[in-house]
Amino acid sequence: MSKKIDAALKDLKKALKTHAEVVGGSAVSLKKAQRASSKVAAAATAYAEAVHSKSGMGNPFDDMGPLALERATLDSLSAERDALQKRSTGPIDVQKL
Repeated sequence: MSKKIDAALKDLKKALKTHAEVVGGSAVSLKKAQRASSKVAAAATAYAEAVHSKSGMGNPFDDMGPLALERATLDSLSAERDALQKRSTGPIDVQKL
């Protein structure tokens, strides 16, 4: 196995283990969970880049889509997007004194 792939794999395993420990407890800290999730994502990206660099193969995580959001969250985001699209983005009128 390539040294770079092996190192990236070790980092990914460590990030996943830490993530599981953080989110597996009875009381989950949002900041710690977000930080752990970010480290997993970064480690997965580094692993995919090491694999691509060595073998030319694509990202092994490509078929994993984002986690589904709740319908209420999707509706809220859609409404916010639509409201932003309706806003005027042209010049702002300035009143002269």
